[in-house]
Amino acid sequence: MFKVKKGMKALVVGLGRSGVAVTKLLCKKGVKVTITDELNKSDLKDSLEALEGYDFDSELGKHVLKTFCEQDFIVVSPGVKLNIKPLQQAEKSKIPILSEIEVASQFISEPIIAITGTNGKTTTSTMIAEMIQASGKTVFLGGNIGIPLSDYATRREKSDWVVAEVSSFQLDTTLSFHPHIAVFLNVAPDHLDRYPAYDDYVQSKMRLKDNMTEEDYVVVNLRDQKLMSLLSNAKPKMLCFTSDSLAKTPSHYVEKFQGVYLDSPTTMHLKASRWKEHVFQVGEVKLRGVHNKENMMAAMCAAKLAGVSNEAIQKVFNNFKPLPHRMEFVARKNQVTFYNDSKGTNVHSLLRSLESFDEPIILIAGGRDKGEDYSSLALPIRKHVKNLILIGEAKEKINRAIGDYSETFLVGTFEEAIYLAYQKSRSGDVILLSPGCASQDMFKNYEERGDYYKKIIQRF
Repeated sequence: MFKVKKGMKALVVGLGRSGVAVTKLLCKKGVKVTITDELNKSDLKDSLEALEGYDFDSELGKHVLKTFCEQDFIVVSPGVKLNIKPLQQAEKSKIPILSEIEVASQFISEPIIAITGTNGKTTTSTMIAEMIQASGKTVFLGGNIGIPLSDYATRREKSDWVVAEVSSFQLDTTLSFHPHIAVFLNVAPDHLDRYPAYDDYVQSKMRLKDNMTEEDYVVVNLRDQKLMSLLSNAKPKMLCFTSDSLAKTPSHYVEKFQGVYLDSPTTMHLKASRWKEHVFQVGEVKLRGVHNKENMMAAMCAAKLAGVSNEAIQKVFNNFKPLPHRMEFVARKNQVTFYNDSKGTNVHSLLRSLESFDEPIILIAGGRDKGEDYSSLALPIRKHVKNLILIGEAKEKINRAIGDYSETFLVGTFEEAIYLAYQKSRSGDVILLSPGCASQDMFKNYEERGDYYKKIIQRF
């Protein structure tokens, strides 16, 4: 297996947050680093300022093919597509292409809990970290959630546990990344503008288990048949979680069930041979939707494997608040409730958000299409949505797929969508921003989109 060593030559492609962090780490480890980015020096001002005092070469404004082929290894940032010509040429030349989490993990000796899935990663990762903290242990929370693992690898102070949210983009170029506990929340079509097919996306997620052994654990959503079929024969020991009761669970799973299931809408039942059975009370939690119950159960399983007490888990359940842009309550005005689910950037996430409400919904959806099929939303739209307001580049495509299943409006601006939604609302309605699309046609990212939504609502 490839190992990073002092004196090697490395090219860091992409100077975003993870690119900056891994450059610092490699420089500290005595690697001769060159950075490259298609943006020019003025566009990368903040990143370059963060690297002041570090010794590296740079090629900015374009990628130079020759440079790619002169390295011992290449570190590619998650946002860089792997099909660009210089990377393809480097791969043909047998030069290892690594992700930032792969490099960082080679310098981390503490046990890693890695969380992946199409949706729910950040909520689950945050909850696991809070549970470990509540038990009196120290924890680092990072990865795709914001703080690169390379930041942790350079720190002098170490934690008892490392909790890492990992995306498919990060897993694409891992070789030896080895978590002790891997949490697989769900898989559904996403990022089909990057992957040739859905199965390629799924196989990227599966790389998370490749280096795990019989001494490790996977935590898996029992209701996700795709995950179960791919992980049932994996080397690590398995714990499952399910939002079904055991009475609704297939009998061949019930006989050997190890994990946690939803006993009722207000209770979760821990049932595993290594622990005493326990029922957790979740009737007063502040998270809406069955999908969040699944996130909670997944977090509970991982936390128990990390040695967290039932009392610490229950304390986090009682106090945990929805994260920004994830089914976030914004305001209630004239008996109309506003929710911000700007992080809902795919069809699966939008579907789960709709299922979280019994109230009539006025839905604002659309943005930049990621190659998904919206037709699966037809019946949920008919059941839950009284008005569908479509925006962005994908509005015509979405309208063709599901526009006949609700009173639908296509509008030109984000502001117009929000004002129209409020105009159409009546007492008891929910106005929900859950785009089911990426944000980059109108905004820098989903955070900017959600923040602007909240800003406009405050004007009402």
